[in-house]
Amino acid sequence: MQIAALVFVILAGVYGIARWIQGPSVLTYAVRTGDILQTVVASGRVETPLRVSIGSQIAGAVAAIPVKEGQTVAAHELLIALEDSEAKALVAAAQAAVVQAEARLAQIRDVALPTALQTLRRAEANLANLRKQYERMMELESRKLVSQQQVDDAEMNREVAESEVRTAQLQVETNRPTGSDYAVANTALEQARANLTAAQAKLQYTQIEAPVDGTLIAREVERGDVVQPGKTLMVLSPAGQTQLVVAIDEKNLASLNLGQSAIGSADAYPDQQFPAEVVYINPAIDADRGSVEVKLAVPDPPAYLRQDMTVSIDIEVARHTGTLIVAADAIRDATSAAPWVLKRSDGRVQRQTVKVGARGSGEVEILAGLQAGDQVISAGTTDLTEGKRVRAVPAANKTRK
Repeated sequence: MQIAALVFVILAGVYGIARWIQGPSVLTYAVRTGDILQTVVASGRVETPLRVSIGSQIAGAVAAIPVKEGQTVAAHELLIALEDSEAKALVAAAQAAVVQAEARLAQIRDVALPTALQTLRRAEANLANLRKQYERMMELESRKLVSQQQVDDAEMNREVAESEVRTAQLQVETNRPTGSDYAVANTALEQARANLTAAQAKLQYTQIEAPVDGTLIAREVERGDVVQPGKTLMVLSPAGQTQLVVAIDEKNLASLNLGQSAIGSADAYPDQQFPAEVVYINPAIDADRGSVEVKLAVPDPPAYLRQDMTVSIDIEVARHTGTLIVAADAIRDATSAAPWVLKRSDGRVQRQTVKVGARGSGEVEILAGLQAGDQVISAGTTDLTEGKRVRAVPAANKTRK
């Protein structure tokens, strides 16, 4: 029994001395070859590139609102109906004025002009006859067969007939399409038609319709309200034009480029992801927040995305395959100009400056300073001096006793 106890003590001492010689245990990570994906994470909101403000072009009382806030509507769907009895009366009066003007123009073309032409022909025939009579009187008067009074009467009749021809000619000209009476009647018809168009437009303005497909995201009007032109009554978010607007820390600006792929998820649906693409990077920096505004297009937005919904975005800024990588926890002074690591070489601690590249989720790309298979000590391990002996505990064995 005493011998067994003595042996145990000797073995424990030998084990303790061996552990002391080997040094304390440290958590290590192996440098390996693999793939790394670097992303920039940000949060923002869903926004459409355009928001359509719906308003009225005329003053009027709201008669009906057949849609609700949040409803999806189609282009030309009725959104607001204004009271239209006065507008309908104006259309009816304008239509009557057009009919009257058309009748006046038709009367000139079909009645007045033919009548004037007929009157002109009679006047010309009468003038020709009276001219012959006057010439006959002049001949008889030269032979002293008629009195001077008879000659004077024939001349006066001829002059009256000439005046009647000129009057008839003027009446014909004014009733032709190039004449003044025709022009006045035609102008009156055009004015009546313009008034009808204006009245019909005003009637149409009483029916406020959706200009495009979309979703109503705001409503500021109720039935019975008297609305005025220029006031926004509803706001429409057009369908099929969804983008995400996020604010990203300016320190990541150098990593961002147009066309980069991203994965988004709504905070309300964290398990459902959708693709996006960087389409805009604001050239200005928000000095108060130290951030830059970035917009991402969503080519195929899921149905649950809504205006102003909060989203999280992972933008892929670098993807390297077959490169050296190590756990980010192994890098010391990672954000400085000269990051470094402590690696275990031949059982001893050795300081090594490294050059890092892409930074992924919990891992960092090593561009220089290490090689595959190197054991790098966790940055959480302190009080280590270069050259000190240490025993490696691989990260995979961290939980083992």
